[in-house]
Amino acid sequence: MENTNDISMKALRDELESLKAKTTRLEDCRKDQLSIAIVSGDMDKILAAMIISLAAAAMDSKVKLFFSFWALSALRDPQKKPKGKDFISKMFGIMLPKGRNKLKLSNMNMCGMGPAMMKRLMKKQHVMSLDDMFSEAATLGIEITVCEMSMNLMGFKKEEIIDYPHLRYAGATTFVADAGESSMQWFI
Repeated sequence: MENTNDISMKALRDELESLKAKTTRLEDCRKDQLSIAIVSGDMDKILAAMIISLAAAAMDSKVKLFFSFWALSALRDPQKKPKGKDFISKMFGIMLPKGRNKLKLSNMNMCGMGPAMMKRLMKKQHVMSLDDMFSEAATLGIEITVCEMSMNLMGFKKEEIIDYPHLRYAGATTFVADAGESSMQWFI
């Protein structure tokens, strides 16, 4: 007859084996892939997302970025002038930064001087500009997904989004699917 300690130890071993099997199944379905949901439109947060993305891509990880809500400002092309916007869409367009070079810092914006100071410091320290980071991201095959729902809510049109070779338009379910198969998921 087994005592209760033996029964408890057997139950623990069985539970441990079950958890190991589940972990192995999860690891088997996860790819060497980084998925980042970017919702902030702050320059420093876009910089952080791009630096992490470039590092992961340089290490041969697949990278998928999902730009949503305020982060969409970083993807606006200042040279493009879309037509046919309603009043609210025009107001969003006027109030929000038009492109990554017009983004503000989340902290220490210093009455608008913060981004210029950051850019000058980046140049002095030989850190790539955001423009160069996006160019390098394209070269490394980093995918960018534009959230269609956010784009529609904010009144942005496809005609005003940057030209980028690995760009697609989709919804949150696409990000959730990408993140589900990724070994790393981030939210910025």
